[in-house]
Amino acid sequence: MPTKADIKRLRQHVKVKIRSGDRVMIIAGKDKGQRGYVAAVAPKEQKVIVLQDNEENPDQPLPLNAAIKHRKARMQGERSARIQIPVPIHISNIMLIDPKTDKPTRIGRRKEGDKIVRYAKKSNETLKDLPLIDKTDKK
Repeated sequence: MPTKADIKRLRQHVKVKIRSGDRVMIIAGKDKGQRGYVAAVAPKEQKVIVLQDNEENPDQPLPLNAAIKHRKARMQGERSARIQIPVPIHISNIMLIDPKTDKPTRIGRRKEGDKIVRYAKKSNETLKDLPLIDKTDKK
């Protein structure tokens, strides 16, 4: 039976300081020290998917913290392949890269005017948020 604290924790809105598009560095795990950008965020699970730019093929980024999936050939003449799939990584295992110093930093929140903004604690610089894509405007 869940305790009162468990129920309260489940009811609260999860505030995540990492957003998609942020430049991050992995600080723990098999890809420790690698840099990339956040492709997707799952606030309830507190996990993110991190991708890295690919110089050879810019249209297809490389996944960090990847698992290899073996795909069997379905038809004759088709080849079997090993595909890298990005695996979600916990938010505590990544740090945002400070835009000013280009080093990992913690993130804070403060009020500027009537908005709450994120800032890098190392350089005290406000982080520029990417504009959200409006999914209702489809052409």
